[in-house]
Amino acid sequence: MKKKLVLFLTILIFISCRQEKNQHDPQIFTENEEPTGVDNLAYKWGQMALIAQAKDTERFQPRPTVTSRYLGLVFVSIFDAWSRFDEKALPVYLDKVERKPINERNLRNKEIAISYAAFRALNEYYYSDQKLFADFMIELGLDPNNNSLNPNTPEGIGNLAAMAVIKARKGDGANQYGEEDGSNGIPYFDYTGYAPINSPDVNIDPDRWQPKYFSDGKGGTYAPSCLTPFWNKVEPIALKSADQFRPGPPPKIGSKQMKLEVQEVIDLQKNLTDYQKALVEFMRDGPESVQQAGHWLKFAQEVSLRDDHTLDQDVKMYFYNQIVAMDAFIANWDSKMYYDSARPYALVHEYYEGQKIKAWGGEGKGMIEIDGSKWQPYSPPVFLCPPFPSYTSGHSTISGGCAEALKIWTGSEKFGSEAVLVAGALTEPNHLGSTITLKFPTFTEAAEMAGISRVLGGYHIQSDNIAGLELGRKVAREDWKFYKKHIGEEL
Repeated sequence: MKKKLVLFLTILIFISCRQEKNQHDPQIFTENEEPTGVDNLAYKWGQMALIAQAKDTERFQPRPTVTSRYLGLVFVSIFDAWSRFDEKALPVYLDKVERKPINERNLRNKEIAISYAAFRALNEYYYSDQKLFADFMIELGLDPNNNSLNPNTPEGIGNLAAMAVIKARKGDGANQYGEEDGSNGIPYFDYTGYAPINSPDVNIDPDRWQPKYFSDGKGGTYAPSCLTPFWNKVEPIALKSADQFRPGPPPKIGSKQMKLEVQEVIDLQKNLTDYQKALVEFMRDGPESVQQAGHWLKFAQEVSLRDDHTLDQDVKMYFYNQIVAMDAFIANWDSKMYYDSARPYALVHEYYEGQKIKAWGGEGKGMIEIDGSKWQPYSPPVFLCPPFPSYTSGHSTISGGCAEALKIWTGSEKFGSEAVLVAGALTEPNHLGSTITLKFPTFTEAAEMAGISRVLGGYHIQSDNIAGLELGRKVAREDWKFYKKHIGEEL
């Protein structure tokens, strides 16, 4: 179970050692030459956030809504601290801290301020890894026990920035502290009282979401409850409301469109190539993953390396990228919970029960003839299908949004990322396919590949994907106005 996390951490360590000048010197601050790319401190804190994200998934299982908020607020904290050393930038939550005079707006002060902001915010949201963050502060030559709130020092500004974000977001609807009425003090308790119309055993309304049985990995089964069904109540960062861009309804059972889209899912699965399997797995990212917000933070870090970014550039890019991811999840959950729509796992059963179809039979069985009621996504039995309603696709929404954000921020469609993996490694580890190179030439193509992967995998119908991509793009364009305002360049 821990192999993927170990590999991920190994890759991060490898990246951090690509350049040698800081390899043996923990003091990273510099007066004469500004570090860029992998050596700038905003990039390094991005790496720490990704490590924390992967560890969170390992401990608590996938919870992409929750961790998108963590990442979003970490990078808001960093941005707010940095803003006091910039000529024009305006903080989001930090107030009563004056912009520093020009003689104090140097790299060292920025590095100290964003480090304390990142450290405090990461401690709050990824609290299980506080020692990891403290060790990194010590490696940087900073005192993790410096709790100064003096607005005249960069340490104090960093601490104040994180404190302002944490205070402002308490009671934002996420129920992080079990503070919502009816939560009984239980963090992330569903205070809305959502209950699915359908049970895992009885499908009363096939247009609505039905929980499904997963393997517990010990010979038994269980049906996961809906993940954070209250997330549509979370206050966005930049959107006016969660439903600001709510799409129109998905197709219904009995319509020509639904019949065609369910058939498309079956046809795609029975003809899956090794390339498509690799794409499904790369975008699914496994149970021990950095989730969608983290996936697009990793993509943003590739842009950092490609374009040799400075600290200022990365602070701004990660801030925009991750508030888009956070807001996109909120908008996505608004759509999911409003429509409460069925996934292909149940739709195929509804349409093809009692009929023989060609489908994936499970690990080692390949594509075989089965009864339609036995159809399942191309996914391991311990995580067969995301446990929440379908429309719109979360991967499509977050990918559409973050890809649009990177396109707008860089001013170009060009991406150029590649990933090499073995088909089947995350689904059929004992029946591996070919080694595949996935290429993402543009941001838009990367988002569209993420979206179609969810149809190929059998998690979504095409309507979920198309509406999700467009929803995410609308979020990114709206958040761009907020971003421009806060960097002091209001449109």
